[in-house]
Amino acid sequence: MFITITLEVGKQKADIRIDSEQKISMGLAVLRESGKMLPGNTPAYFRSKQSEKLVSAYKTFQEEAIYDGDVLTAV
Repeated sequence: MFITITLEVGKQKADIRIDSEQKISMGLAVLRESGKMLPGNTPAYFRSKQSEKLVSAYKTFQEEAIYDGDVLTAV
């Protein structure tokens, strides 16, 4: 299933539509490859604005229960 989410890293923010079975870090990599996000270190954790929980960048969106419309902010 595809979901649309927003990833925020520092002052950068971008929307992405991605398969929920992909790792969260892959979403960031796709944004960087497309030029929508500047290169840099990959954060290990993000905070979900919907659930307010800390999620690992190395797990899938599905494993971390990230749903359509969520905003993930790097911590």
